[in-house]
Amino acid sequence: MRIKYNAPVVLTFAFISAVVLIINQTVMNTLIESWFAVPGRGHFQFKSIHSWVTLVSHAIGHSGWEHLIGNFSLILLIGPILEERYGSTRLFFMMFVTALVTGVLNTFFFDTGLLGASGIVFMMILLASFTNFGKGEIPLTFILILALYLGQEIFNAFGNDDISQFGHIIGGLCGSFFGFSRKKKGFDPGTGSELLV
Repeated sequence: MRIKYNAPVVLTFAFISAVVLIINQTVMNTLIESWFAVPGRGHFQFKSIHSWVTLVSHAIGHSGWEHLIGNFSLILLIGPILEERYGSTRLFFMMFVTALVTGVLNTFFFDTGLLGASGIVFMMILLASFTNFGKGEIPLTFILILALYLGQEIFNAFGNDDISQFGHIIGGLCGSFFGFSRKKKGFDPGTGSELLV
């Protein structure tokens, strides 16, 4: 038996995030603050490459091990299933778009900064509820997950904490959009060939 790198996008994302946190905690304690956090409203500089990079790179930065493990315990659980179902390229695209959308909206509408992969976590949670459904159907699992996860985040948004419920909600909405609109990678059992359904 051998160990297989079974979900390259998800595993690479996890490893890069862990390495960035290790570097930040050992030799370069401003790395995450400088390159892996989206600044709040009024701090985006259109002529700065740095500002454009952080719109996506914020998903890699985490405030500490508890934050990283909390996000990646779910990403490593759900992500490989989604990567197998949708393919590595499509999943990477969905993760990139989710990070970009949460980064852009946070930059223009919120005073606080944003870092972490929780938007991607919520995208994956909602997207996972679409694994088995037919055309013209709305999965009951999607409705229940939407009510439980996003309902809780909307309720929590009225509290005072350091968590971006907005990022969670936007991530969940991205996952819902991808679930309804993306084609899924599958196999034709009759021929054994790959098909899109």
